[in-house]
Amino acid sequence: MFDISPTEWIAIQLSLRVAAVATLVATPLGIAVAWLLARRDFWGKSLLDALVHLPLVLPPVVTGYLLLLTFGRRGLVGAWLSDHLGVVFAFRWTGAALACGIMAFPLLVRPIRLSIEAVDRRMEQAAATLGAAPWRVFSTITLRLAMPGVLAGMVLGFAKAIGEFGATITFVSNIPGETQTISSAVYSLIQTPDGDPAAMRLVAVSIVIALAALVASEWFARRALQRLHGN
Repeated sequence: MFDISPTEWIAIQLSLRVAAVATLVATPLGIAVAWLLARRDFWGKSLLDALVHLPLVLPPVVTGYLLLLTFGRRGLVGAWLSDHLGVVFAFRWTGAALACGIMAFPLLVRPIRLSIEAVDRRMEQAAATLGAAPWRVFSTITLRLAMPGVLAGMVLGFAKAIGEFGATITFVSNIPGETQTISSAVYSLIQTPDGDPAAMRLVAVSIVIALAALVASEWFARRALQRLHGN
């Protein structure tokens, strides 16, 4: 039951790599969007907020299909990337990372935004009054105080990326060793005779990773709350 095969290990390692790349690439953009939503008022702010959270309410298959239309070899962006830069996302593990990053983006942005909103603006204003440049105020005060929320968002985004299935399988298919993550491997195994034991092993691994991520996210959230109250 607990003897994980080489094929299953490949799916686990690929899932971890895809989730890690998706989280690391999405985090800088997530921080920028979260700061924009938390600190600026502008026309279209509600629309941007809705677009950020759109992957949460759209069927994942729809998101995957839109990615295929946009970043496929004949897509609006994918054709240009393939012809001019040699970058291909469709049916590659990098495409899986792109799909996972988009699906995880709302869960990454939300804790970061709340954490930035909790930072006292008077501290930022005081630093600016003392001559600190805006980028220095952000990096030394805002981002530093919001770091527990950033880490919580990263952990939640990573956990979401690990479990993503619909958008990934629609965009990059289910290719063993290339795009077959834990979720798609379980999907294949439950349709295979005598595949239940292997599927259960991967399900157990998924549960362990998800629980660890949720516990870590809760811990970071509590740290952010303690900083807010000065404990």
